[in-house]
Parts: sequence; C-alpha cells; structure tokens
Amino acid sequence: MRIGLFIPCFIDTFYPDVGIATLELLERLGLDVAYPFDQTCCGQPMGNSGFTAECHAVERLFVENFAGFDAIVCPSASCTNQVRNKFSVDDEAGRLVRGKTYELVEFLHDVIGLDRLPRAEFPYQVTLHNSCTALRALDHEPAPEMNLPFHSKPRALLATVEGLTIVETDRAGECCGFGGTYSVTEEAVSARMGLDKVTRQQNTGAAYVVSADMSCLMHQQGCAARAGIDLNYLHIAQILNGYRP
Repeated sequence: MRIGLFIPCFIDTFYPDVGIATLELLERLGLDVAYPFDQTCCGQPMGNSGFTAECHAVERLFVENFAGFDAIVCPSASCTNQVRNKFSVDDEAGRLVRGKTYELVEFLHDVIGLDRLPRAEFPYQVTLHNSCTALRALDHEPAPEMNLPFHSKPRALLATVEGLTIVETDRAGECCGFGGTYSVTEEAVSARMGLDKVTRQQNTGAAYVVSADMSCLMHQQGCAARAGIDLNYLHIAQILNGYRP
C-alpha cells in the first residue's frame, strides 16, 4: 500500500517531531510512505473564517499532490475532516482523494487493523484527550451527549503499548476551548475553557496527556504553562512509535 503523508502546517512548523513520529511509525509497519513536498495548508483556517472561495486553489493543489496514492494519512482529525467533508472540489479526482484521506488513528484501527506494536513501551499513567472533531466527525469514540454504546479507537491502539495505563479526566468529552480560529475570536472564553480542561487533567494524577490532535494539545500546553501546571503533552503517534521521556 502506497501512502501519501499529509502533515498539517502547524505540525510542520511547531511540532515536527510529531510528523517524524508518524512517518517512522507507518514505515515500521511496512508501508511505503511518501511525502509530497509541494503540499501546503489544507485551507481549514480560511474555510472556518468564511473565506471558502479562497480555499479553492489549495484544495485543487491538494488533489494534485495526493491523487496517485492508495491512501492519504494525516496526524490530525480537524485537517482530515477539512479534506474529507469540507472540500468543495467535487470532480471525480477530488472525490477519490477525499474518500481515501484518513486520520492516523482511524487508518491504523479501521484500515490496517493494528493490534500489536513491537517495541512500544510506555510505563506511565496518561490521560486521553479526544478532540471535538475526533469525537463528532471521525467517530474515535461516541460523543458523550449521544448516549451510544461505547467504543474507542485510540484506547484500542494504546492498549498495544506495554506498561501504559489510562486514567480518566472528569468530563473528558468537553471541548478544551481551542476550536482553531475560535481561540482568536473568543480569546477569553477559549482560555477559561482551556484552564478548566488542564485543571481536570492535573487532578487525574497523570503525568502525560495524549491526543490525536496536536492543535488541541498546543492550546492546552499553553494554558497549563500559564497556570503553572506541570503536565506533558504528546501526540498518540509519538507514544505508538516508542517515545521515551
């Protein structure tokens, strides 16, 4: 299976270790992975701000960059959702690319059925953060307000990591306040929601917070640092790839 690696611009800029961990993990699983160097932002910030017409050029470029792959894998639920569900490109090539774009957790869980990871060990307590998009658009877990039978794709993957223990954050399904451009347009509300989230994370006693969305963790990391809360934030790709503190 030939994989096109789609790395969101904020990961490329601020958290390149997450992109590297994603690449290394996929290659360890025996997949043929390529990174198209002409890829750009998927257009999510513009689209969320109402500038949908300005997204057309980057959407078309995305389709051109990734059309030749069997699957496109991205370590971000929100960017995956932008491509799959919000792109306006609706010709045959666009529909094919949108339909084979996967977020990392769903690709590992749903497409290749990962149930074992050699050399993955993390003997620490972690608490899990599922982003709003991961819950409500990509079905990582049922959103709490839906009252559906429970399942969890990230927990199933983390169960393959030796020594890792998950402890629960109170009201874990609540938004952390990031919301992309929401954190800019509604700064005060966003910051307070973030403080509430990291305080509840601190109360678990876990030293690490793990998520499939580094954008949420970026917000939480800043809120925790400002409040003097000592927590470590890791993308799930780093844990699955054998991260060592």
